[in-house]
Parts: sequence; C-alpha cells; structure tokens
Amino acid sequence: MSHRCRILRYAIAVAAAVTAGLVLPPGATAAAPRTVASDFNGDGYTDLAVGVPDGTVGGRAEAGYVNVVWGGPKGVGAHGSVRVTQATPEVPGTPEAGDRFGASVALTDLSGDGVAELLAGVPGEDVTDRGTDAGMVIAVGGSKNGPGPGSTVLTGPSPSAAYGMSVAAADLTGGSDGNKEIVIGGRDKVVARVIQGEDSMVTTVVTAPMGGRAPVLATGDFDRDGRADLAVAYWTAGAPSTQSHVRLWKWDTDESAMANFWNTDNAGVTALASGDFDGDGGEDLALGECREIADENIDDPCGPERLAKGGGIHIHYASPTGGSFGSRTQTLNQDTAGVPGVAEDGDRFGAALAVADVNRDGRDDLVAGAPGEAIGSRTGAGAAWLLNGGAKGLLDARGTATSVTWNQDTPRVPGVAEAGDAFGAAVATGDHNADGVPDVTAGSPGENASLGAVWLLPRGSAGGSAAFSPRTLGLPYPTTAQKYGKPLSSR
Repeated sequence: MSHRCRILRYAIAVAAAVTAGLVLPPGATAAAPRTVASDFNGDGYTDLAVGVPDGTVGGRAEAGYVNVVWGGPKGVGAHGSVRVTQATPEVPGTPEAGDRFGASVALTDLSGDGVAELLAGVPGEDVTDRGTDAGMVIAVGGSKNGPGPGSTVLTGPSPSAAYGMSVAAADLTGGSDGNKEIVIGGRDKVVARVIQGEDSMVTTVVTAPMGGRAPVLATGDFDRDGRADLAVAYWTAGAPSTQSHVRLWKWDTDESAMANFWNTDNAGVTALASGDFDGDGGEDLALGECREIADENIDDPCGPERLAKGGGIHIHYASPTGGSFGSRTQTLNQDTAGVPGVAEDGDRFGAALAVADVNRDGRDDLVAGAPGEAIGSRTGAGAAWLLNGGAKGLLDARGTATSVTWNQDTPRVPGVAEAGDAFGAAVATGDHNADGVPDVTAGSPGENASLGAVWLLPRGSAGGSAAFSPRTLGLPYPTTAQKYGKPLSSR
C-alpha cells in the first residue's frame, strides 16, 4: 500500500475516532444524531463547502481557501464557518501564489462513519520532482472539533498536469468496506484512486484533448446494477482535432479498471447532474449548457438546435431494466413553456446544476443556474431556476415545465441585481436545518465588486432567504477580488 494511501486512511480513521469535545457553531443547539451526507463537524446538520481559489492567503494572491459553512437550526450562513487553507495545521503544503486551493471541492463521507471529509483540488500546486502546476488533491478529515488531519490523495505526474481542476467521489467498485473512490480531473486527463480492502491503485479513466478546461464529473447508477457509475464530459475545438463527448464509465471487476459503456458525441457541456426526475427508480443524466461543438449535425446531441439558444438543458433518461440508457430524451431552455424568461445569447442557462427532491413528491427536481442572465438592462446579473420533476420527467406530456426562478430582484430575495453579479454561477442543495426538506444555495461570485456571496433559499423558496459573504462571516477579505461563491458542495 502506498505512503499516500496510508496517510489518507489515517486521516479518515482519526476523523472517525473523534467522539468527544463537541464544539457547536455559534447559535446552534445540540441535536439528536442524524445520518447526514455532508456533515463536516458531526453535529447532525448538513454543511456547505465554498471553494475560493481566487482567495488571498497570507498576502499570496490566488493561494486559495475553502470555507466550510456550518448548517444549523437557522440554515446555513447563520451559525459561523471555518476557513481551511494550506496554512491550516496538518493540511499538506504551504499557501503560495497561484496554487488555487479550492478550485474544486467535494464535501462527502468517504468512509461511511457519518462525518464528512473535505476534498479540495489544488491545480496550481508546484510539486517537487513533478514540476510547476503539477497539481494535487487534498483530503481533510472532519471532526467535532473542526478540521482534522489532512493528507495528499494524489499529485500530478508532470508539469502542468493540473490535478485537482475537478474532483468527485462515489463507491464505484461496490466493495464491502463501503469506502468511496476519488475521481480527479486534470488537464486533458481523468484518473481515479481506487481502494479495495488494504490495496490501493490509480487507474486512468480517459486521456484526451479537453481545450484547457476542467473535465466535468458526476456520479450515479445509470445502468441500475446497484453500483455508482461515473459521467465525464469534455470538449475542445480546433487543433489538433475537435472532440466533444459525454461518456459513462463503470468499474470492471475482472479488468480492475474503469470501462466505458455509453457515449454521446459532439456535445459540449458545462455541467452534469444525475437524478431520478421521472420517479421510475433509475438515475437520469442532465447535460447543462449543452451545445453542439462539431459541425456534422449528425445526431443533434443536445436536442433541437433552437433549444440551445441561451443555453439548453438536455436530459437522457434511464431505460427500464434491461434497456439501453439514454434513449429517451428531453430538452428545454428559457423558451420552453413553463420556464420563466426568454432565451438570449449569453444567458448560460444550465451552466450550473444541482439535484434534490425539493417538493418531496418522490421525483428529483433540478436546480439550474444562468450566470449570464440579464436582469433588465443589467447584463450578467444572473439567475437560478428550480425545475420540478414529474411523471414524464422535467417536461410533461405536452412539453411543458413546472418551475420558478430567482434573482436578486425577486421579492423577498435580499440584494439588488447588478451587472456582473453572476448569480447562479454555482448551485447546491442540502437540508441545512434538518427539517426534512432540501434547501437551495446559489453562488454569486461577482457580487460586491467580485468579493462574492452565497444565497440560501430555504426549502427552495424565496421566503426566508438570506445571503452571506466573507464580510458577514468574519473572513479576511483584502481589496482584491475573491469571487466567493464558486464552486459549492453540500451533498
């Protein structure tokens, strides 16, 4: 077993072993034990991780940090937070200009002990013997006293590998130990660290030109075999060749490797999300801000071209047991009946996606952000939508959606919509006050001259909504742009 794997196991074990010395966030009260997927401090409430890769740490621009914001009876943002950086005790590395710690984040319970770990991508990390911008992913153990020991999950193998541009975690192998595999996106590459019993290995999922963009990752059981699968999206245009793909991968036990089992080509997407939108028990896949990259126009990979205007969301639905995934599709944008707004170039509808059954009808709902949305004459003010699932999915038999939208000019939503706010650049869901109903959070990294902020929409509603930012949480905020609010992770 590798040295890095031993460190990771140690960090998780230490986090799981901390059972005393509970320190409640300010204003919170003791709660009965609950099973919560993203509970970093073990108090029974879902927390929210906000990646701030543009943040200044110790005077070093874009060293980056992650802010874990505590959930509690009043939701997220009202009970304090903790700032995690590479200067935090027992977190590997040192804050350096351009590291971009927190460029990707995942707040997830890796070992199934009820306390979440924080995964943070550091794509700008310079690694000894690996080179400049080799990148890395760091795991920080959660505990009742705040951040626990941290460890290096994986470092990039060469200069400019930029490991940590994206990160995800899920139980891809279905092992009896319940541990989750960690998937890491770098420049033109996706790899997975697989842990089986006492053994660990790194397997390459895909290597391909990705245009310098972070590969988009999502997980879900798309083939209904009881194990999580991995969805990967990437695209590039021009030299050396035009490539654009959304691909599904599953763990092949015989080959001890990830195997590709489904593709849709020519589709360039910005976001992916999985959920059961029609309530049939199968995981569906939503492609956000989907647009056709290649010119062949062979298969309309994002649905009708007119529905790509302003950004379209294209959904591939799970098929009945034994059928082929994704043969049934739906496509929608702001020109779809039941979706408030008008599709306009530059809206970026679907650039951020999140999933939860907000109305508790047994079908997942989709939260979609459009950070380029103009509010009146204020370009790029941004907005977000809640699209309800139904018997046919996100659209009914007539092709109509049921949805609501929010922006900073929506009644009862604090703030004022201003040009460049980019409200909806990131979205997330989680039951932050443990009332049994998921809440929605939306990031606005352009708020207040790009200091940034996050909005809480309790129960997916404007009623009782609130905003928080580095200023309201008592975090350091120099005059340089921090762009707080992207990315977000809470489930």
